[in-house]
Amino acid sequence: MAFPNLTDIVTTTIQNRSGKLADNTLKNNALLEYLNRRGNVKPFSGGNVILQELMYNDPNTQNASSYSGYDVIDITPNSPLTAPQYDIKQYAAAVTISGLEQLMNSGKEAIIDLLEGRMMVAEKQLMNQISAGVYSDGTGNGGKDITGLAAAISTTPTTGTYGGINRATWTFWRNVAFSASTDGGAPANASNIQSYMNRTILQTVRGTDSPDLCVADNNYYRLFLESLQAIQRVTTEEDAAAGFSSLAYYGAGKKMMVRLDGGIGGSIPTNRMYFLNTDYIFFRPHRDRNMVPIGGDRQSVNQDAIVKLVGWAGNLTTSGAQFQAVLGA
Repeated sequence: MAFPNLTDIVTTTIQNRSGKLADNTLKNNALLEYLNRRGNVKPFSGGNVILQELMYNDPNTQNASSYSGYDVIDITPNSPLTAPQYDIKQYAAAVTISGLEQLMNSGKEAIIDLLEGRMMVAEKQLMNQISAGVYSDGTGNGGKDITGLAAAISTTPTTGTYGGINRATWTFWRNVAFSASTDGGAPANASNIQSYMNRTILQTVRGTDSPDLCVADNNYYRLFLESLQAIQRVTTEEDAAAGFSSLAYYGAGKKMMVRLDGGIGGSIPTNRMYFLNTDYIFFRPHRDRNMVPIGGDRQSVNQDAIVKLVGWAGNLTTSGAQFQAVLGA
């Protein structure tokens, strides 16, 4: 006979897997894994938007200057602090079991085995959707997708609004964008890719501040790989253990890892490298909606089936757009 407490089994099975799902989502994406290792996965607790505080230089209020003797010192209030605002984006996947499946899988263990398989499918779909969102511009699915790197690090950084701040007005909110064909004069290839990378990253350096991670699609990663030839540099042990294909790049005064985030089903745009200063990039899940069951049991009013949802809410945020760069075609 069918196990009577089916809804309890569904709930318990999903709850037991939710922590693993949250962890695996971070490990499923080269950028998210790196942010997690750096401690830049920062849950938020509430509010109608996600705020990411930042400091900037406003020449209209700056009061720091030299002086001599009895000169009057400018004490005009100077408070160049703001907080870009990011919408809370929501993702969910459904796990279902019909009455017939319940009858066919009699006993607690059989039902759990069935649910485990269904959960694995839901997990993969949810992880893939969030991984894709990390590289999106936030306009997908009617503007419901994550506001990802395509929005944070724009190929047209002098226009548009990101995080509620107009890039046309505020220069500090513009990232660096380098076009291989337009700025470099020729499409990227194995001979010029390192020069293009150098020319891109040097525009982001401020003192000791510079990008510490580069994520690339299949094409540009391959060009960089081929450019190294006999002097290929493999990852550190830490990067190798993370399971991502990585190569070391030496420029702007320090080593940076170039990670492949393409491969089969990769979501990073074609012919693209993002140079990231991860001091200013954060993954912000809601503390109460990070790959957890949503709501109670859902018994269809006109179907012999039970549905359970597992969901996530949050966004990718940036507090320093001017320190980020993109190399594109």
